[in-house]
Amino acid sequence: MSIGYLPRKAAWEILLKVNAGVFSDQALEKVLLNYKFKSIDIAFLTELSFGCIRYRKFLDLWIDHTSKFTHTKQPPKLRWLLHIGFYQILKMEKIPHSASISTTVEIAKKTELKGLSGVVNGILRNAIKKLEMDNLPYVSDNPLDRISYLDSVPEWLVKEMVHWYGETVASNIAKTFNKKPSIDLRINILKTDLNSCLDSFKLNDIKAEPIENLKNAITFKGKVGSIRELPGYKEGNWVIQNRSSQWVVPLLNPQKGEKILDACAAPGIKTTQIAELINDQGEIWAIDRSKKRLKYLEQNLKRLGLNSVKLLSTDSINLINKRPEFLNYFDKILIDAPCSGIGTLSRNPDARWSLNKKKIGELISIQAKLLASNLALLKKSGTLVYSTCTICPNENNLQVKKFIEQNKQISLIYEKQILQSFDSESDGFYAAVIRYK
Repeated sequence: MSIGYLPRKAAWEILLKVNAGVFSDQALEKVLLNYKFKSIDIAFLTELSFGCIRYRKFLDLWIDHTSKFTHTKQPPKLRWLLHIGFYQILKMEKIPHSASISTTVEIAKKTELKGLSGVVNGILRNAIKKLEMDNLPYVSDNPLDRISYLDSVPEWLVKEMVHWYGETVASNIAKTFNKKPSIDLRINILKTDLNSCLDSFKLNDIKAEPIENLKNAITFKGKVGSIRELPGYKEGNWVIQNRSSQWVVPLLNPQKGEKILDACAAPGIKTTQIAELINDQGEIWAIDRSKKRLKYLEQNLKRLGLNSVKLLSTDSINLINKRPEFLNYFDKILIDAPCSGIGTLSRNPDARWSLNKKKIGELISIQAKLLASNLALLKKSGTLVYSTCTICPNENNLQVKKFIEQNKQISLIYEKQILQSFDSESDGFYAAVIRYK
């Protein structure tokens, strides 16, 4: 068995699970249970597998360019194995081509693809030969085609983004989908402070620094290994939360003693932020349809030492029917709505391939129902914040505009759309503050 064989085999197994419908993060978790890898191997196979998932369309382009059979005619297991080889050759500059080929061929030989090991070897060697001759796959000069193939984004999504923001911005956004996302955290201000956390990381040779324009946020600047093993995690001193997500809850301006609803709470990162900002003194209701995801929130509440949150597993669209006493009950309501997630595609490698316009249409309908049903739960003096992690206008500003037009008694106080950019570590996020007139 060659050095590096097992991590590459594990990466291939992750691709097989994702192809079978398992989410990429869950596939990674399941595959790792079968191995005992060092942190350096986990980092490598994560980059390899997630990179293959992100660059699926680009890698298929190379299969079509180097094989007698197009990617659509390849047996799926062979297709994903070729992706493992191609990604190393095309996107991992530090990996020698010889190692990329030999380990990929070895996987074929030691699995059910044994009879196709020669095919794997031939296709990958052909790719290297074409690279050396600068013989690259043909992509038309059409800007939309170039974005779609070279940045590996579904054609329909490229067209939508160009329609929303223009070609230049759309191209920039598409490039962010393939960036390695930052790892940011929010400090639990009830347990510690910014400088104490930074000192703790420094003592453990972990590179971290404050995030500009956020009071209690830190970002890591290098490899960190297992999140759960980092100093302060078990003590509940901080929680992982992207910087773009951290500015949403302060828009609620939550205060001690208030009754606050998090209508779509799980996994609950914003719920815990609300509890911290009110010094854990108030009545917070965290609602979500998923009992499993609420369980994760419950674990986080315990780790962070928060006691002001009550959990309820139900659909908040029907909350007024289940809890009629909640009519005009809440001072503040957060609707962190289910959305297309286009603003966070770099964090969810497989999401771009399962998303489509029909799904977005269904989500828009759910969002409208959430806004309409939860308004009845808000006090006349209260504040409602609607937020998403998408950049789709129909889910964001146009959704809110329609909601306000249908409800003349309310008004838009503030709204902000953050677009992800290749030069920034921010995800794409939207939030709107709504109040009664």
